[in-house]
Amino acid sequence: MSLLVKGGTVVNADHSQRADVLIEGDKIVAVGTDLNAPEDAEVHDASGCYVMPGGIDPHTHMQLPFMGTVASEDFYTGTRAALAGGTTMIIDFVIPAPQQDVMEAWETWNGWAEKACADYSFHVAITWWDDSVGQAMETLATEKGVNSFKHFLAYKGAIMADDSVLAKSFHKARELGAICTVHAENGELIAHLQQEMLKMGITGPEGHPLSRPSELEGEAAERAITFADVMNVPLYIVHNSCKESVDAIARARAQGQRVFGEALAGHMLIDDSVYQNKDWDTAAHYVMSPPFRPKGHQEAIWAALQAGTLQTTATDHACFCTSQKRMGHNNFTQIPNGTAGVEDRMHVLWHHGVNAGRLTENEFVAATSANTAKIFNIYPRKGAILAGADADLVIWDPERKRTISKDSHHMNIDFNIFEGWEVTGTNRTTIAQGKVVYHDGELNVTEGAGRYIPRPTFPPYYQAVEKARQDTLPKPVDRMG
Repeated sequence: MSLLVKGGTVVNADHSQRADVLIEGDKIVAVGTDLNAPEDAEVHDASGCYVMPGGIDPHTHMQLPFMGTVASEDFYTGTRAALAGGTTMIIDFVIPAPQQDVMEAWETWNGWAEKACADYSFHVAITWWDDSVGQAMETLATEKGVNSFKHFLAYKGAIMADDSVLAKSFHKARELGAICTVHAENGELIAHLQQEMLKMGITGPEGHPLSRPSELEGEAAERAITFADVMNVPLYIVHNSCKESVDAIARARAQGQRVFGEALAGHMLIDDSVYQNKDWDTAAHYVMSPPFRPKGHQEAIWAALQAGTLQTTATDHACFCTSQKRMGHNNFTQIPNGTAGVEDRMHVLWHHGVNAGRLTENEFVAATSANTAKIFNIYPRKGAILAGADADLVIWDPERKRTISKDSHHMNIDFNIFEGWEVTGTNRTTIAQGKVVYHDGELNVTEGAGRYIPRPTFPPYYQAVEKARQDTLPKPVDRMG
């Protein structure tokens, strides 16, 4: 089956051009003007629209077992919603429980993901350590296409990695040519502050941000950056929510360190006033970690994205319905952490980024797909509209409007953190693996159609990292006698 997208403006991260896109099977075979297609080709007129790579969300949590419950979104409903919003690939997380065999967790998550209808890949969290964990990392990197390992510096008593785990895991990742990723919050101080809030009688959702001030995110970011610097390993810091964290990344990058940063659409647009809502359910739905920050931090994140300090955007999509949030009705520390957004990321970032003059359309593509593909070594298979690339793209109508609502979204959750927001600029058509899976409000997806995408180790920037490491290796002093 051939498909021709005709008459649009093709937008890649590095340039835009008026061009047609010819697709055969699941690949793009040509990009150019006045392309001819086979007689039986399906033709989509993209006149007046942008044709862009499908989004890649590098941070989702489908079907996540967490805090005594399981996220309401599974890999089918979650990737279905992603496709409706113009995102054609997710990178989710395998998160072993403490002392759980890492390969056992890997197999479990892979089983859950078999129902995905969009392409997917996995980061793997390192939550504990013995020799078997190092062996699992090697198996995952050399046989399973995993090139990123996650470390939680928060969630004491559960999945938090201490300094010993960081040192061993970072060292092993460097050997394997993998990138280390970090959730940067100081778990020890958070645990202390949570108890302080409860002692003060603060049991509602407002206690969540009070127990996780931005200084604790900044400290943890600095600590992770120091570990990565000493261990000579590239570092990717997820969901930067505050000025302290992005400033730490900026300092490290200014000194030549390979540190990458991610921003969440929610953190860029929502402030901590949501926790003051008089309706407990509404306030609780915004409980996520790191929390939404006071006014001012949002502009710092936008500025960091514009400056290149942050490179990617994500959602940390983890859905918990109202009944699940109420598990912490009398104790905010028991409210399952997580918000939704995989369907809305592209729309709110276009509206508040491109329409507001914060981003060009090329920078939008970089932030929503291309940079993720480059950092995690699947470019240009993903993140580009080029001959030979996967046929994952969106036809984006810059004039079309959409009002975001829980009543019309496709995500499996009874709340939307962007409820009632009107955005201008939406995907008219989503094409994944060369098939039209969304068009004019109608989804046409197949459970299980999503493919696992392996990601090779030693991405191009690793060559520079390794050369610099070799040039600075300490040497013993040659002494006489």
